Amino acid sequence: MARNKPAAKKRRLAKAGKQRQAVPTWVMGKTAGKFRAHPKRRHWRTRKIKA
Repeated sequence: MARNKPAAKKRRLAKAGKQRQAVPTWVMGKTAGKFRAHPKRRHWRTRKIKA
């Protein structure tokens, strides 16, 4: 990937990186363990970002 990225592409990649995070522990406790894994979790090899 190029070192110099367009600002719009960089924003999309940053958003995807933030969405990648796991579900917080307090959410698991609040929902009685119903949400253990993030439903929108993305794997780097299977689902690509439309950037």
